[in-house]
Amino acid sequence: MSKDDRRQALVRAAFNEIAERGFEGLRTREVAGEVGVNIATLHYYFPTKEALIRGVVELAMERFRSTLAPRGSSAEQLRDHLRAVRRLLAEEPELGAVMAELALRSARDPNLARIMEETTAYWHRTVRGLLRNAVRAGELRPDLDSDDVAAIIVATLTSMTLPAVAGAGRADQALRQLQVWLGMSFPTN
Repeated sequence: MSKDDRRQALVRAAFNEIAERGFEGLRTREVAGEVGVNIATLHYYFPTKEALIRGVVELAMERFRSTLAPRGSSAEQLRDHLRAVRRLLAEEPELGAVMAELALRSARDPNLARIMEETTAYWHRTVRGLLRNAVRAGELRPDLDSDDVAAIIVATLTSMTLPAVAGAGRADQALRQLQVWLGMSFPTN
């Protein structure tokens, strides 16, 4: 197994531990054991638990970034992103479980809070850029505040990982309302 493959296997094992047992159930010895390495090898790749968690967040965000297709107009890219995130969370519920665990834990863990804030800021900038480009192209209303709307979109998509929101069907309601507010015509399925 190459170094990169081993590193990715450790991240995937940590991701799976969090999905199954929650953040509090993450044990680095079990992660190492699942990959078939000792704890010293895990620490070679991830000197701290924070570094391992950063890897898990990066894996999760790579899944979300995969929903951003650089084709079509900015409004079409945004529409497609909203649909794809909804589909991704439905098809990969463990992704939502991990992100919810990390978000909730970040309220009590300053290091994790910093990682989650960096991730959210990146996502916000990406969505804000799509909105600004769509406004400039005349695809969205000219009075739309790209920064505020990006915050609403990211908050809505983030909340979709929480069981109380996802389980109650509120995610579809929220996405439909975003569609109405933005004047976009697209199905949410």
